[in-house]
Amino acid sequence: MTGRVRRAMVMAAGKGTRMRPLTDTMPKPLVPFGGKPLIDHVLDRLEEAGIEEAVVNVHHFADMLEAHLAARKSPRIVISDERAELLDTGGGTKKALPLLGEEPILTFNSDSVWAEELGSNLAELIAAWDPERMDALLMIAEAARTIGYVGRGDFNMDAAGLLSRRGPSTTAPFMFAGVQIVKPALFADGPAGPFSTNLVWDRLIEKARLFGHRMTGTWMHVGAPDDLAEAEAFLRDL
Repeated sequence: MTGRVRRAMVMAAGKGTRMRPLTDTMPKPLVPFGGKPLIDHVLDRLEEAGIEEAVVNVHHFADMLEAHLAARKSPRIVISDERAELLDTGGGTKKALPLLGEEPILTFNSDSVWAEELGSNLAELIAAWDPERMDALLMIAEAARTIGYVGRGDFNMDAAGLLSRRGPSTTAPFMFAGVQIVKPALFADGPAGPFSTNLVWDRLIEKARLFGHRMTGTWMHVGAPDDLAEAEAFLRDL
């Protein structure tokens, strides 16, 4: 299962502006959730899925985050340093390309947490990955089963798993759950400096190469202190 995806990129460089005042004194990935820092939830999931190495980008309170990560033995941690300039998800991945290699990788937002049902969502995502048909496979949550801000949703998905954007004045039933498998070479053509992964996704939608895999369980979007409190209350009630 895990032979095809051995490396991950953890998005941990953002300033966490919406999470203030907690992020006035620490990076968002170190904000406690359910008794441990958000980034440890991510790294534990990656370890369980057999991921051998995680490239973690750092910017906000970078020294504090690096010191925390230094104690981690599995997966092996490699730092992508964005102290000089915050590059957003696409630019950050492009900067890390020399560390990521050429094989498909997982990218994982450091604030993406969920309550599993049966099985492992990461294992199922990896099993569903088909590089012949797909250039990226996004873990997708049902907006109706999401805790935290969902807005009007992100994507529509057809029976084959192909993704399309919602229209500007419409709603969509699915949310990007912060995790994807993607071919890293796609980021090499991105512009210099900061850019969003949305740029890559829009190119893939045009080519019918962007797919989604529906997760099970409840996804928790913990972008702000109120979201964090709601998600922790949900976990306590389980």
